[in-house]
Amino acid sequence: MRWKQLSVFLENKPGALSEPCRLLAGAQINIRTFSLADTREFGILRMVVDDPDKARRLLRRHGFAVRVNDVLVIEVPDRPGELAAILDGLDGSGINVKYGYGFTVDGQGKGVLVFAFDDPDKALSILKKKRVAAGLKGGR
Repeated sequence: MRWKQLSVFLENKPGALSEPCRLLAGAQINIRTFSLADTREFGILRMVVDDPDKARRLLRRHGFAVRVNDVLVIEVPDRPGELAAILDGLDGSGINVKYGYGFTVDGQGKGVLVFAFDDPDKALSILKKKRVAAGLKGGR
């Protein structure tokens, strides 16, 4: 399902990640998952939170550059081939995967994948139609 993801631009220096995380914790905003990418001068903190509108306002009020975009969050069985099946389902569609990240929880038998597509509506439609993404998670 579609979720709102925040992309927060950070300086690439020690401690830069702590400040937005503390702000969100202080406001009782739960970070459900995150990814951190870096370049030489800055980092991009991408995160899915339980209240993206409140988080965006809070972080901007504290001087952070924040962008909000839609991502698809897909729950899959934690077994070999699940990511390949999703990608195979999109083959020939012309849809580009811009980036993605995921995680599993030991003992749960499930994984969660987060994708940014260049056309999320089309990707969602195709995956539902092909029943590849039966685990599409409800979002905000």
